Amino acid sequence: MRPASDKTAGTRATREELERLARGQQALRRDLAAAAITSAQAREELIPAQGEPVQRPAAGAGVPQGIELRHLRYFVALADAGSFTKAAERIFITQPTLSQQIRRLEEIMGTPLLQRRREGLKLTAAGRVLLDASRNVLSLVDHEVSRTRQAAGLGRQRLRMVMPPGLPESLAVAATAGLRAAAAEVDVVWLETALDAEFSLIGTRRADAGLGWLTAGPEALPAPLEVMVLEEFEPQVWIPSTHAAAHHGTISLDELAGLEVIHGPRRAQAGTYDAWTRVLQTVDPRFEFTDPPFRRSLPMTLVCAATAGRPAAVLTGPSTVAGSRAWPIRRSRPADTCGMVRVSLQHHPLTASAALVWSGDLPRPLQQMLFETADSLTAPAPRRPAEVVS
Repeated sequence: MRPASDKTAGTRATREELERLARGQQALRRDLAAAAITSAQAREELIPAQGEPVQRPAAGAGVPQGIELRHLRYFVALADAGSFTKAAERIFITQPTLSQQIRRLEEIMGTPLLQRRREGLKLTAAGRVLLDASRNVLSLVDHEVSRTRQAAGLGRQRLRMVMPPGLPESLAVAATAGLRAAAAEVDVVWLETALDAEFSLIGTRRADAGLGWLTAGPEALPAPLEVMVLEEFEPQVWIPSTHAAAHHGTISLDELAGLEVIHGPRRAQAGTYDAWTRVLQTVDPRFEFTDPPFRRSLPMTLVCAATAGRPAAVLTGPSTVAGSRAWPIRRSRPADTCGMVRVSLQHHPLTASAALVWSGDLPRPLQQMLFETADSLTAPAPRRPAEVVS
């Protein structure tokens, strides 16, 4: 026979085992109940009723609940791709899944976000609002995740740098080289896109820094943007060789406003476009620019100006250091410019300041790197004498 102490120990062990078993059964029941609820929710989210109209929330229902970041990422991908097939390929999900999730997003929002047409998808007014908000939210989340990881010492710092198309090559090349040299320990993401006069891409944290044009003082930009002005630039002006101003190489603002001036389009550089329009309207209140037929080809635009029905001039974006005559002056052959010649604008009334702008919320090391890069770009460079070719 076992001692009494052994019996007591055995009874205690049996009781503890029973209690553990009971707790395990309770946990299992809870897990099964949760799984049942989750499955029902998943079925409701992933397999919405076909042909059922979008349910609108009741009046006063408040902010839609259940929206997730993945819904916003899918919606942005769809808007950018223009079709469900292309968007699904880009984000590595199936087309039916993408369609179901966009449908779910519309149900959450309570309104259609896009229209399916023969020529492709078109966002509704609500869809356009949500697209802009989604870009801002996703960019802010990515930015804050990056900041959090950097604060924890995880991974390399990242800088999203905007370099708009159409910048003077001398400025763009120098800025790119300076940043690449200074950013040895930083991952730089280059974004080639236009910047508006308010640098809103940076202000809304969809980018960290950018090189662009100031048409007002740096104080006009909202906080927390930091600005460092680099240099003043002005456009190239091309006029017909038969124009009176072509003989002495300069043209007045009054004379320029009297011509059809091909410049733009506005979406390419809205800040300088609007500012220069206002300057020319001080001479002629009805003045408006004419859009170029070939935005990225100056020679082809010159051909169109030379063959226009009325005298026309061509105005480029900011491209030459203001007041400088350092560009090579050449006798243009007819095949080069079709009889259009380059002149300077008297008193330099059309200018824009090249500026490096960044968010004041960036980590100090990144801000210091940007400041030093901008400082190196403001250092005067030796000018080469103008080359004259007869």
